[in-house]
Amino acid sequence: MHVIAALYHFTRFERPEALKEPLLALCLDQGVKGTLLLAPEGVNGTIAGPRAGIDAVLAHLRALPGCDGLEWKEAQSKVPPFPRMKVRLKREIVTMGQPEVDPRARVGHYVAPEDWNALIRGPEVAVIDTRNDYEVAIGSFEGAIDPQTKSFSEFPEWWEQNKERFHNKKIAMFCTGGIRCEKSTNYLLGQGVEEVYHLKGGILKYLEEVPEEESTWQGDCFVFDARVSVGHGLREGPHELCHGCRQPILPEDRARPEFEQGVSCHQCFDRTSADDKARFRERQKQIRLAAARAQAG
Repeated sequence: MHVIAALYHFTRFERPEALKEPLLALCLDQGVKGTLLLAPEGVNGTIAGPRAGIDAVLAHLRALPGCDGLEWKEAQSKVPPFPRMKVRLKREIVTMGQPEVDPRARVGHYVAPEDWNALIRGPEVAVIDTRNDYEVAIGSFEGAIDPQTKSFSEFPEWWEQNKERFHNKKIAMFCTGGIRCEKSTNYLLGQGVEEVYHLKGGILKYLEEVPEEESTWQGDCFVFDARVSVGHGLREGPHELCHGCRQPILPEDRARPEFEQGVSCHQCFDRTSADDKARFRERQKQIRLAAARAQAG
């Protein structure tokens, strides 16, 4: 079994570029794959590998300046979730595009998974899903508001256009693992919203800890690895990715006329050109040839 660790931590890195190569070298040496993002505001990412390798990388991360309190969420997969290891330098570890937002200063009230249902069912509470539209499409909490954003950086504009809807309401926010809510709750507090809450540990922690028969979650949760989606108990969901648009699809979507392996699905068939599809077909051909060579040799 491959151990999967999803993590983030906000801290101040004066020179994140100096951290990149030692971290990448350790991951490669330990057989760990995935993606880690380094920025002046901290670290974010998901990695997978053997137990000992994951432990070594987590120990290294926790030894970085200000990261002794780093937390992570774990899951397991029978297949390798990632093909390679990448450590990237970014301006932000989750892009919101609001320089004044600083989760280290203050965030909303954390709500434990076991207390979440009571909060969102309460009077005068607006529940907002801060994830992107394709993530929300396969699952969300009952009654949650979908801002229909294609990227997290669109959230501030959406709030500005819709804030009057939430006058005098408590705002409860959630996302996959919690990182987007660190920024979105800080942003709302800066906008003068007085009561802001967010789900501690995100959807993943909720699905891990709250029994399915008590759950207010509907559908599956999109994850950024080879599992594509998970359900209650973090069981692997039915979705796979269309490699033409990187959107989740269900097994029955493969039978639709727009589907072509590695090229298109019903969601992107009309959004890509003939040249795009030709390029995707060539990529898929190279993938098949590489797989055949690996099997033969």
